[in-house]
Amino acid sequence: MTINVRSNQGPPVPAQWLRPTAKDTSFEEMQRRLQTDGYVFVKNLLSREEVQRVRKEYFAHYEPTGILKPGTPAEDGIFNDENDPLAHGGIGAGELPPTDLQVKTMIEAHTQPEYLRMLENAEFRAFVRDIMGWEKEILLTRTMIRHNAPGALSTGVHYDKLFLRKGEAEFLTAWVPIGDTKATGGGLMYLSDSVSVGREIEEDFTRRAKELSDEERLSAFNVHMEKYGQLSQNASEFGDLRQPDGEKSLRHWLVADYEAGDVVFHDPYIVHASSKNEDVDGRIRVSTDLRFYEDGSDMDDRWMKLWTPGDGL
Repeated sequence: MTINVRSNQGPPVPAQWLRPTAKDTSFEEMQRRLQTDGYVFVKNLLSREEVQRVRKEYFAHYEPTGILKPGTPAEDGIFNDENDPLAHGGIGAGELPPTDLQVKTMIEAHTQPEYLRMLENAEFRAFVRDIMGWEKEILLTRTMIRHNAPGALSTGVHYDKLFLRKGEAEFLTAWVPIGDTKATGGGLMYLSDSVSVGREIEEDFTRRAKELSDEERLSAFNVHMEKYGQLSQNASEFGDLRQPDGEKSLRHWLVADYEAGDVVFHDPYIVHASSKNEDVDGRIRVSTDLRFYEDGSDMDDRWMKLWTPGDGL
C-alpha cells in the first residue's frame, strides 16, 4: 500500500512505509538494519508522557507569538489558520520569521527544562551507545527543536553530512517527533537505499570544492551548494533514481505515521526530507534533530554550541 505525500515543489510522490523496529529487538539486528537500510525506526523508545510534556512546554513557550488557534490546548499544537503559515516557519524552513519575538522564542526553545531533561534520558543515551557499540557518547550541543505548521515550507531534500563536514568520525542522527505526526503531517521521509547516493553526491561536491578555502569547503552554503544547503525542494526528482544494480525498479520514498515516543536513527548520508504538512486537523509538527559521536572521536566541533540564527551551520 502506498500513500501520496508532497514536498515543497513538484508533484506528489507515492511513498511506501518505513520498517518499524521494536525496542527490544537485538542490537545486532538493529546494527544490521542501520547498515543495510540506512535507518532504524524504533517504536516507543521514549515514554509517550515524557514526549508530550516537551510538546506542551514547547507550545506554551510559543503561545505569545500567536501561532496557536485561540481556545485550543497548548499540547495539541493547532495552528491559528488566520495567520500566514509562511510567517511562522521553524528552523530550516527558509528565512527567519519576521518578528524579534519569534526569533527570541526560537532560540530559547532549546533551553527549556522538559526538553533538556529528555535529552539526558539515561535509557535513551544507553540505547545510542548500544546500537553503535560505543563506550561513551557525545551529544552535540547544537540540537534543533523546530516546528512545521500546515502550509509552511518543509525541510528540503538533503543528507546530514552536508552540514557536518568537519572531522573524520562518523556520527549518528536521532530524529525525534515531538508528538503524533501523520505521514502527511510533515514528518521525515527517507529515500530507500540512498546512503550510496548521498556518498556519491558528497564525493562530487568534494572534488568541485578543491579550489575553495577550508572554511568555504566545509560550508553547506558554499558556491557549489543549493540555497539553504539542500539538494532540492522537489522530492520527485529523487524518486526517479534507479537502483544501483541496474534493475528497472526505482528507489522510493518511505514514510510513517509517527507516534510520540518513536525515534528514527539514521546514517549521515541517507537522503531524506520532510513531507509537506497537510494535516487535516491543523496540527503543527514539532521534532528535534540530535547528533551523536563516540567520545574522543574526530567530531565536528563547530556544533558544540547552541543553535543561533545565522551561525553558518
